Amino acid sequence: MTAPLAALEGVSVDFAGGVRALDDVTLALPRGTILGLVGESGSGKTTLCRALMGLVPHSAGRILFDGEEQRTWQRRDPRGYHRRAQMLLQDAVASLSPRMTIGAALDEPLRIHRLPLAEGRARLAGLLARLGLPAQIATRYPHQVSGGQARRIGMARALVMQPDLVVADEPTAGLDVSVQGELLNLLLDLRAELGLTWLVVSHNLNVVRRITDRTAVMYLGQVVEEAPSRDLFARPAHPYAAALVAANPALHGGPRRPRILLQGEIPSVLRPPPGCRFHTRCPVAQPRCAAEAPKLAEIAPGRLARCHFPFALAGAAA
Repeated sequence: MTAPLAALEGVSVDFAGGVRALDDVTLALPRGTILGLVGESGSGKTTLCRALMGLVPHSAGRILFDGEEQRTWQRRDPRGYHRRAQMLLQDAVASLSPRMTIGAALDEPLRIHRLPLAEGRARLAGLLARLGLPAQIATRYPHQVSGGQARRIGMARALVMQPDLVVADEPTAGLDVSVQGELLNLLLDLRAELGLTWLVVSHNLNVVRRITDRTAVMYLGQVVEEAPSRDLFARPAHPYAAALVAANPALHGGPRRPRILLQGEIPSVLRPPPGCRFHTRCPVAQPRCAAEAPKLAEIAPGRLARCHFPFALAGAAA
């Protein structure tokens, strides 16, 4: 089996005040694939992305990129690491300085990474055309572009570095449905044309189902399920994943799923429950769930779940 482009192996991230934002996270991003990352706010999705990008240190485990430990990469060639791994921020307009023209913002990564301006600008011109942006957009300021154009400008800034990995945080948030569709088609086309590997974070499960090869579900700092997207959305194995899928409006042409009511509120990461972290809200929890923390384990070929009783809600979510 080909080694993944990037992987997290038992990664934990601790913040001040005893907050463990990630706990024993294992996740692989095979080359040329799109992995979706979903979960409620506070589940650890953003921290995972920031750790993968090297923006926050991990306190345990390993992060590998192209077969080499991230920390080794960053000591040896920090600019090289961030050329090959780029991130698209959720608020594309806010990520652009209001005092800089779009052209100056596009030049910025060329200067940071010390790339020849003439070569970089020629590459940018090709990218802008490929992304459907007019050349004259370079003379505008951020407040003069639409949300969809701002997303494409962010793509151009990232892709001019010719990365291997792109992390996209809520790439379609706040966009009209028609603009969302155009952007998702573009993302798929770029994956095919450039051989990119994508990590896509989104609350929109319809988006994740449409464009991803695999999906990972996070809860309270842990990956609780990872599976081929088609399988996960058709028959979730973890009760939390089943509840997320059932809470979404029925997809076009698909059956409407019965709602799965979860008990209580999400526990605090300062005081996670003993045993399975989801057992305090799980409708099928058993005494074992409160006493013993499940491991992330393969429950079917290509399917991983952190649950003592996987598929217990399959009938309700099917």
